[in-house]
Amino acid sequence: MTDIPSSADVLFLLLGACMVLAMHAGFAFLEVGTVRAKNQVNALVKIITDFAASTLAYFVVGYAIAYGNGFFASAEQLSLDHGYGLVKFFFLLTFAAAIPAIISGGIAERARFYPQFTATLLLVGLAYPTFEGIVWNGNWQIQAWLQATFGQPFHDFAGSLVVHGFGGWVALVAVLLLGARRGRYPRHGAVAAHPPSSIPFLALGSWTLTVGWFGFNVMSAQTLDGISGLVAVNSLMAMVGGILAAMALGRNDPGFIHNGPLAGLVAVCAGSDLMHPIGALATGAVAGALFVVLFTQTQNRWRIDDVLGVWPLHGICGAWGGIAAGLFGQPALGGLGGISLASQCAGTLLGIVLALIAGTVIYGGLKAIVGIRLSEEQEFEGADLSLHKISATPGRD
Repeated sequence: MTDIPSSADVLFLLLGACMVLAMHAGFAFLEVGTVRAKNQVNALVKIITDFAASTLAYFVVGYAIAYGNGFFASAEQLSLDHGYGLVKFFFLLTFAAAIPAIISGGIAERARFYPQFTATLLLVGLAYPTFEGIVWNGNWQIQAWLQATFGQPFHDFAGSLVVHGFGGWVALVAVLLLGARRGRYPRHGAVAAHPPSSIPFLALGSWTLTVGWFGFNVMSAQTLDGISGLVAVNSLMAMVGGILAAMALGRNDPGFIHNGPLAGLVAVCAGSDLMHPIGALATGAVAGALFVVLFTQTQNRWRIDDVLGVWPLHGICGAWGGIAAGLFGQPALGGLGGISLASQCAGTLLGIVLALIAGTVIYGGLKAIVGIRLSEEQEFEGADLSLHKISATPGRD
């Protein structure tokens, strides 16, 4: 009977890993539905190959940087406790691999393939695990300092900042270094529309991500004893808040509406284990509104060609999630407490700064050394034919 909790925890976490793995299909189809038809194959290929690169980088070096232990031991040692440590790696890998999947949507339609593959290795092997280890393993004593200074460490239950915020702010740097797609912003001042190629694929990606997100959030408990229905209902309410806000502010635009639940779920990750469901609803609604407003601002006013709006969606909403946990986690607003708003603000700022540094070093270095953008001819032809020699609809004119 003593083996039952351990084996049950392995199964619990394995199911969570599979649910988050399925989210990568969501990333793929969200991008497929948003980009133009001549770049759909490239979106699919990038997501799956970046996942492979992420697995290799995280297995060889990333996991050890974050948690101090690797996998260069015998199979007998690795399989102790029913291999719980291996399944924990699998689960956390699916989080790590979300970083390049997030970035992929921002740099779509004009990024070179192998420089992005290299960036994935560096981000998941070195940059992301550094911040992950600080927050979730107490590395570098930063969490200890925050607790000593503000009374509580930085709290990010399921990765509003550690995963989404970090990926979104790195993506902003990559998008700025790449520049806008050719023809997106003509010189005469107008903005050339590049409408989504497939609303059904976009919706499929959104729904796949939304369903998988309940594994992302709920299974972040990592053991059956730690599971909480509060996390599930808070995730649900934040999702609904994001949809309704995006519907209202986005004027029924299907692109905004299907990104609304994702904005809410990004924001609620950090405090989903602490908030009251009404606080989660408010957190999601603010996130949905932030996405609509800032996506419009970045595309039309600031002329930042972030194709899927990953900086507003993951970067801004992730940062809001870190702060929202410090607000709605307070007992005065119905939360469970044990959280410091000052610590949440400090941890959020740290994550943004580290992401900006990582993005500048990695993408700036690759741009200077090998280049990161397709040629004008390749971009005009489309990444599908230029890079993969096949279109999403072969045989059609």
